[in-house]
Amino acid sequence: MKSTKEQRPPFVVRASSSSSPTGFSESISEILGDVSIFSAAGESILFKDLWDQKEGMAVVALLRHFGCPCCWELASALKDSKQRFDSAGVKLIAVGVGTPDKARILAERLPFPMDCLYADPDRKVTLFHLLPIQAKVLSRYEALRKAVKNYTIKATPDDRSSVLQQGGIFVFKGKQLLYARKDEGTGDHAPLEEILNICCTVPVA
Repeated sequence: MKSTKEQRPPFVVRASSSSSPTGFSESISEILGDVSIFSAAGESILFKDLWDQKEGMAVVALLRHFGCPCCWELASALKDSKQRFDSAGVKLIAVGVGTPDKARILAERLPFPMDCLYADPDRKVTLFHLLPIQAKVLSRYEALRKAVKNYTIKATPDDRSSVLQQGGIFVFKGKQLLYARKDEGTGDHAPLEEILNICCTVPVA
């Protein structure tokens, strides 16, 4: 009898060193579907309404919080890759811990497209607990320095307990989970080329 892991769809990818023993639920889109978050403009929206739940492709990047310098670096890389996502018919979605006004600080100062940025002040979507900062972030010093040239700590949530979260990335096709990765620590991010390869491999309706 095959194990549960072997029976999973071939596009579901998990980093065994950072995911839980049971991995991510493939129904996570439905689990989070009725969770309400906010656009950077302050409008309430359900998680399931962020992309087409039938055939739409989406990359959902979970930022630690809007005042995290490493998240500014990730957001900068995502912004630089947005044209490639758009060309593949993939919707880019970044969700960070904090209020919409904090999200707007990142959007305006980085800058980052506001229509791709969402706020999760009550930590309903950002599921992961904080892990130590990764030494590998030091190898990306120049990229980090460039990303935070307009950085301000004012984007940090007023509730400092809200910064005790970790990031990650999901890739969905409709409700189907194609890829899930929990960051191994602060400053650790999923390789964007890996994400882009998945997005470009899966046919978009």
